[in-house]
Amino acid sequence: MVTAVTNFGRSGLYDWLMQRVTGVVLLCYFGFIGAVLVTHPDISYSEWRSTFEPTWVRIFSVAALLSLAVHAWIGLWSVLTDYVTPRMLGDKANLLRGLATLACAITLFTYLVWGIQIIWGS
Repeated sequence: MVTAVTNFGRSGLYDWLMQRVTGVVLLCYFGFIGAVLVTHPDISYSEWRSTFEPTWVRIFSVAALLSLAVHAWIGLWSVLTDYVTPRMLGDKANLLRGLATLACAITLFTYLVWGIQIIWGS
């Protein structure tokens, strides 16, 4: 039996549900960004920056960033466990899958921290 590291002991239903919830958050956020761009086709940098000044927009942006990280983590973990297998790659599959998972985790964490710094910085 495979233990899923994405859900910390919960069932696959939890991963499936998290994918859907984070997908809805991302859809709403990108809908908001799209609406801003459609209503302000010639937006300047100062107007764009002022769009992100209200606290609710920053919280919404962080929620979207967290949703993106969770969504990507579950998706990447699923792909790696499905396709990086001993049957396909031989004895080194577990090592390769572990390294690829570690690389994905470090990358997602770095982007998450960097994104929060950008959103809440000056």
